[in-house]
Amino acid sequence: MNEIRTLMEKFWICRDSDKETFYKVKRDIPNFQRFIREQLGWKLIHTEKLLKLEKRPAHAEAFMGISEFTDIRDYCILCVVLMYLEDAEEGRQFLLSELIDYVETQLKNYMPVDWISFTQRKSLVRVLQYMERLQMLRVYEGKSESFSQEAGQEVLYENTGYSKYFTSSFTMDISGYESWKDFEKTDFEEFEENRGSRRINRVYRQLAVCPALYWDSTEDADALYLKNQRQWVGRYLRENLGGNLDIYRNAAFLTLDTDDCYGNVHPRDAQISESVLIVCAEIQRQLAEGQLELQEDECIAMTKQEFSRIITSCRNKWKNAWSKEYCEMDEDRLVETILKYMTDWMMVRSKEEQIIVLPAVGRLAGQYPSDYKGDGEE
Repeated sequence: MNEIRTLMEKFWICRDSDKETFYKVKRDIPNFQRFIREQLGWKLIHTEKLLKLEKRPAHAEAFMGISEFTDIRDYCILCVVLMYLEDAEEGRQFLLSELIDYVETQLKNYMPVDWISFTQRKSLVRVLQYMERLQMLRVYEGKSESFSQEAGQEVLYENTGYSKYFTSSFTMDISGYESWKDFEKTDFEEFEENRGSRRINRVYRQLAVCPALYWDSTEDADALYLKNQRQWVGRYLRENLGGNLDIYRNAAFLTLDTDDCYGNVHPRDAQISESVLIVCAEIQRQLAEGQLELQEDECIAMTKQEFSRIITSCRNKWKNAWSKEYCEMDEDRLVETILKYMTDWMMVRSKEEQIIVLPAVGRLAGQYPSDYKGDGEE
């Protein structure tokens, strides 16, 4: 398998920290460069010190945020720190106190800034640690974590220069954009003369980085392209990323072989995956028995209360097979945990007071050995 999968998995590859991988991927670029340019429509940044594949998605999905961040404030602080580094020379050293003053000055007109607050200090620390992990910052003295414990702690950083490659570059003015929808519109809807290539990019991007590609109508342009060109789409994906292209009435999936996976995988060896497989099996059973109704778009609509009952009944029935953490977890937290996982894997989506069960739920199911009773009650 070629090294495009390494670029898919990593945010970027820095020569300073991983020289072997850097040169291994660099040598293989000619083998997948055309696929990146023509099918995915992505930009490959290639410098003497860094390799980065700008993986701009076809659509914004729930799982695409920065996993370490827990608050909108984190993203705001990240943007301001990037601004600070943009004006700093590569290799320049600076103190945390200098950075804090800059962040406060830039943010105070948009949101309250109070470093006495542990929550706000922790938000800044999450950003700094994330940037350290991506090597945009290098710590010389001190620890970022110390600032969360007490305001006034000092840390000495160095600007590595990688931060200037963090954000995507745009050929148009985005200062008036108000949401992620504006970016999607610019990428795919405003260029009539390139509509064909844009559609190709949209289909390949969705299949390459998302668990599923869905459509509501048989006249959907992406669905028509995919079905008409399924042989070529499947071939290009298999040759470059591996796996098999599976197309259904209202959905398509790129499925990887068990022994040839990369990135985040479902199912995996974890209780959350096991629990979700059992929940999927229960939904499939209720559908087969007529307790649930399949809509024309191959989805199932149910109330949040019905969805919660399915989850809790599965736990009650198989309580001895589930981990202690999940057996003792508060019911609301259990439902929230499983709902988030299934949302991130595009198995369900929330719509007002409803849960829409998507076609992916019908593809996988879990079961315990036939002689195992679970010692629970439904």
